[in-house]
Amino acid sequence: MDISLEVNGRTAELSVDPGVTLLDALRERLGITGPKKGCDRGQCGACTVHVGGRPVLSCLTLAATVKQQVRTVEGLSAGDRLHPVQQAFVDQDALQCGFCTSGQVMSAVAAVEQRIEDNADVREFMSGNICRCSAYPNIVAAIEQARRADASV
Repeated sequence: MDISLEVNGRTAELSVDPGVTLLDALRERLGITGPKKGCDRGQCGACTVHVGGRPVLSCLTLAATVKQQVRTVEGLSAGDRLHPVQQAFVDQDALQCGFCTSGQVMSAVAAVEQRIEDNADVREFMSGNICRCSAYPNIVAAIEQARRADASV
């Protein structure tokens, strides 16, 4: 079937099987490799992207059902200037191996945009993103930094 996806501000016309996931369309057809295929079952969060401004697990989302704009980690920065959440992840050393980082960042952006303020609520919000390196305290610190930066704008 023919579909049209708007990804990071660009429109792509694709011909895909009806069962192709958004994750596979992004990675295999569009060369967007930020979202990772971790578990391919919606359990790890490494494939998190935004669809219509909301975080979704792209491994569980059929590409043909996506009608709203898709934003991946690649679409966050403005040229060489990192998104405040990306910068906070660097500043707070909130990554180690990096495999989960794009999904963590996309969920963290949603947490900041939704104005989730209490650290316990942040941890709950982020609970769908697994970090095998256990960088969780630094991830929470990064979200706190980004939240403060967002509040000052």
